[in-house]
Amino acid sequence: MSKYTGSTGVVASVPPVADDVTPQHELGTKVVTPDGRAYRYVGCGGTALVTGNLIQSEAEDTGEQNLAVDAAAIGATTVTTSTTVTVVANEYAGGQMLVSVTPGLGTIYRIKRHPAATAATVVLTLEDPIQVALTTDSRVDLVPNIYDNVIQSPATASGVTLGVAVNNITADQYGWIQVGGIANCLADGTVTVGTHVVKSDATAGAVEAFTGVLASVGTAVTGIASTESGAILLHIE
Repeated sequence: MSKYTGSTGVVASVPPVADDVTPQHELGTKVVTPDGRAYRYVGCGGTALVTGNLIQSEAEDTGEQNLAVDAAAIGATTVTTSTTVTVVANEYAGGQMLVSVTPGLGTIYRIKRHPAATAATVVLTLEDPIQVALTTDSRVDLVPNIYDNVIQSPATASGVTLGVAVNNITADQYGWIQVGGIANCLADGTVTVGTHVVKSDATAGAVEAFTGVLASVGTAVTGIASTESGAILLHIE
């Protein structure tokens, strides 16, 4: 069965600032401060994070979507792709395998581990046993742990918005990003108090006034001048 070791708790020092060479918590672990600010532990991608910038998951990789698989019986804890893939060892460990085409449509399984593969099939070891038998007609999508290899939110979305950097986490190291409560965010364009904000579609790492297209990431607690940072009540989670 899955080991759901991430936890929610109250921390004494706020905000939790870290720049760890090796992970000190499970990625995705959540903590909440007494004043309602919430944080998740993440792994930084290949470029350092910038304080006050909006952060997203690593860019989507469509190469590991709609994969054919060998048949897998109910209770099995391994699934072998019949579609060839190129992955590094455990690239998807801690992420999910989602069944996108029936049989098994709608089920989701946490990935425990897998070996490296170069234009080859790969065996996925799962945390949970198969609930609905898979056949060669089934198709699966592999989704990495969204809290690993996080990046500055680009002007053109390529992943999901996760939170705001609270310190400059070094590339390929680990730390906390803010996901709830009042955060200090960079603004692209003037933001009016009491209005919704979304990720900017022009300035990487910034928020902008709600456009009616992108999902809201928060509400302005104060007015913010363009290129300055100010208070945003996050409701990403």
